[in-house]
Amino acid sequence: MTTFGQVAVRPPHPPADRPALEVRDLRMRYGSHDVLKGVSFSAAPGEVLALLGPNGAGKTTTIEILEGFRARSAGEVDVLGTDPASGDEAWRSRLGIVLQSWRDHRKWRVRELLAHFGAHYTAYRQPWDVDELIDTVGLTPHAHKRAGQLSGGQRRRLDVAIGIVGRPELLFLDEPTAGFDPEARREFHDLVHRLADESDTTILLTTHDLDEAEKLADRILVLAGGVIIADGSAEALSLRMSTTAEVRWTRDGQRYVHATAAATAFVRELFAQYGDEIEDLEVRRADLEDTYMALLRTFEGSA
Repeated sequence: MTTFGQVAVRPPHPPADRPALEVRDLRMRYGSHDVLKGVSFSAAPGEVLALLGPNGAGKTTTIEILEGFRARSAGEVDVLGTDPASGDEAWRSRLGIVLQSWRDHRKWRVRELLAHFGAHYTAYRQPWDVDELIDTVGLTPHAHKRAGQLSGGQRRRLDVAIGIVGRPELLFLDEPTAGFDPEARREFHDLVHRLADESDTTILLTTHDLDEAEKLADRILVLAGGVIIADGSAEALSLRMSTTAEVRWTRDGQRYVHATAAATAFVRELFAQYGDEIEDLEVRRADLEDTYMALLRTFEGSA
């Protein structure tokens, strides 16, 4: 079966002791309005980061600065060893970008379009073999169709293919699985993990799908009010917020639910008191959505 998961090995990557991405005190002002107020973070080669935040938090501005499409007001930014403000075509060839909105190439056939984009990278690096890439993103049956004939999910697969055709060292993903069915979403998640694990591709993901962010990201960055208010794994952020767990169980045919910040101790006491009478025990800990909302409430309450 064709899947997203068949990933080719790309050329050697830079030494792992140097961050692929480093941002220090990044600031952006539009007129009298400060959009970014001192953003700092870094990413190692092969690390997957999810940048989360409410609308207007500054996510798009941050990404555009990292991609070299917008000049910053202040701060230091290093992307693959280069300041994006002075990045040349050779530097740009090392980036991959999957935009949220579909690019209109409706008259191009899928294979021709990917070959066209791939040709732009040959002066700097070896792009994906076109047929291998088409197979990897699951578009082989549609390789000779015009892009305008593809379904929404198929067009999104084409967007992904365009973003990775140059074997990027740093990949920007903006709502990458919008329009995907559940099977395609799982296959795409596998591709992201393989790109990071086997090719050391650094990936910066922006999404409103918190479940997807939790599954894909090594680290979660939460941007609010122009600053990073949280940086860590989903588990670490959950522990930081001390969110409660929900314990559910059945005893004598009666279903019980109890919220507690010390689930392990509560379950131990429960079994000590009732033993084998306890059935269908479940412990539901806070997921990323719970943690994210708690982080925003705390930030807004202190602002």
